[in-house]
Amino acid sequence: MFFDPLYLIVIGVGMALSLFAQARVKGAFAKYSRIATRSRMTGAQVAQAILDRNGIRDVKIEPVRGKLSDHYDPRSKTLRLSEPVYGSNSMAAFGVAAHEVGHAIQHATGYAPLGFRSAWVPVANTGSGLSIIVLILAAILGGAATPLGHTASLIGVLLFATTTVFTLVTLPVEFDASKRALAALDSGGLVTRDELTGARSVLNAAAMTYVAAFITSLLTLLYWAFRLGLLGGRRD
Repeated sequence: MFFDPLYLIVIGVGMALSLFAQARVKGAFAKYSRIATRSRMTGAQVAQAILDRNGIRDVKIEPVRGKLSDHYDPRSKTLRLSEPVYGSNSMAAFGVAAHEVGHAIQHATGYAPLGFRSAWVPVANTGSGLSIIVLILAAILGGAATPLGHTASLIGVLLFATTTVFTLVTLPVEFDASKRALAALDSGGLVTRDELTGARSVLNAAAMTYVAAFITSLLTLLYWAFRLGLLGGRRD
């Protein structure tokens, strides 16, 4: 199964998309990390300023190790900024910090897709862990060509689909957070027009990683549905 040319093509396309997206993110972040903003505020200070402006008083901001490891934890209401963002006054730091605050604003305002994504995490984790086992078993049982194989194929594809749903719902969550971030930076007078352009470039590049993840997951899902005979008849 894993030496199937079609499978190798799907995996190859997914890897190519992921590598391209990661290269864009790293390139944009590196470029705009070298350009300081006029205000000289740090990423942490910008994040706090946006939180204050939105009346959010119960979110903590703390540094976290790593690069591009920034995230907002809705369970503890903690905004964690990576070392290159937390104490930096660069355009890249402003964009990333504001983006993570965008998630905090989503949480505070009850943004439905964020709530769904958070609730879906354990479902996607379970589906991801079990799907490959069930899919391989379905292939061994003959896929949709046999009654037992057909049942296993449906279960395996549905399990894998949980991860595809997760990558799909992640798109509006991330795009909306970036939209909120750029609006907050602009309306709050925290950046100049040129600085806003730099922050937008970083966030647009980051958005490509989520698009790549969804496309890869969708292609893999379609591959298994096709190979097991759930789409277009069974393929030997």
